[in-house]
This record gives sequence, C-alpha cells and structure tokens, in this order.
Amino acid sequence: MIFTDRAQAGERLGEALRGRLGSSNAVVLAIPRGGVIVAEAAAAAMGVPLDVVVPRKIGAPGNPELAIGAIAPGIRVLDRRMVVGLGVSDAYLDREIAAQEVEIDRRQRAYRQGRPPQPVEGRVAIVVDDGVATGSTAIAALRWARQQGADRVVLAVPVAPPQSLDRLGAEAEDVVVLETPSPFFAVGEWYRDFDQTSDRQVVDALARSAGTHA
Repeated sequence: MIFTDRAQAGERLGEALRGRLGSSNAVVLAIPRGGVIVAEAAAAAMGVPLDVVVPRKIGAPGNPELAIGAIAPGIRVLDRRMVVGLGVSDAYLDREIAAQEVEIDRRQRAYRQGRPPQPVEGRVAIVVDDGVATGSTAIAALRWARQQGADRVVLAVPVAPPQSLDRLGAEAEDVVVLETPSPFFAVGEWYRDFDQTSDRQVVDALARSAGTHA
C-alpha cells in the first residue's frame, strides 16, 4: 500500500483508531514535523484534541543520521550496544543531549505559540508519527507520555517494519500500524508525496486543532 500523502494516511489511521479505541478521554500527541500532518487528520477523524511531543534523535559521531538513541523531556533512550561498539564517549553524549534539549525547548515554544500543553494525566495518550524506522524517537515519546501520567499509552503510525513491532509493543498498551511491509528501507518510500514538513505547517495544524477544541 502506498499512501497518497500524510493527510490521507492520517485519515486512514484515524478511522482505524476510532474503531479500535473509540474517542473518549483521548489526546493525540504528534511527533514533529511530519507526524503532525498525519496526527491532525487522525485527531479530526476521532474528534479528539491534538498536541505535540518532541523527541529528538541522538546521532552518532561523524554520522548524525545514524541514531544511537533519542531523548524527550526528562527521557533518555540510548542504544548501549551501539554506544559501546562505536566508542561514543560520555562527553559526546552530554554535548549532544544538551544541544537537542535546547532544540526541544525551541520547538515546543514555537509550535504551541503560547498555548498551554494538552493535559495527559489520566487520559489515553496516542503517539502518532508518519512512520517508524528504528523506533528510538517513538519509544522516547511513549515513555514521556507514560511519565506524564497517561492512563494508557498507544503508538499509532501508518507504516513500520515488522521487526520493530515487538520492541514497540513492549512500550505501549497498544500499537496500531496500518502497513508492515517487508523488506522495509525507509518511511518515505511508502508515500507518493513525502515532501518535508515545515515549522509553519506544524504551527498552523496545531492552531487549527486548538480552534476546533477551544
């Protein structure tokens, strides 16, 4: 299955979530940036509020695209096998984590435009992204939602590799994935339109949802 774009994938995801979870006392937490477009459509289909959770990947020395872990506010998820295997120093990790914490703070303030975050405590927290590759950022986001006191934590994505499901399932009460293709190389290959999402698009999506649920 090839999704037309993130919005169409989000509509399908929302329909699946509505049939599986209902919509009572739920909040959709999008992983920026691309996940926000998916999540806006999913949240609209369910009739529930939308907010963001902002995890950030920790890249390997000299190869920032190679994830050796991820963080979210107050959460660290490190692949110790890779950290040891690549000889990554504590000093490097401290620098990278500090830099990503600054970026997390910037994004949260920029995206919400002064609006308070949606409360998570006691609710069904549905973490949404446009897809999963390694799963590190999704796990950081799920752990953050649990730390905030969510009653249940759910991961929902349009596409993910089948080999990631056990790892993700250990972090959430439910995992909703529309497609699990094999072989799996990259999230973007399963979308006809996978253009980069801008900060402006994220801000606008959150503002539209806030207006709907004011």
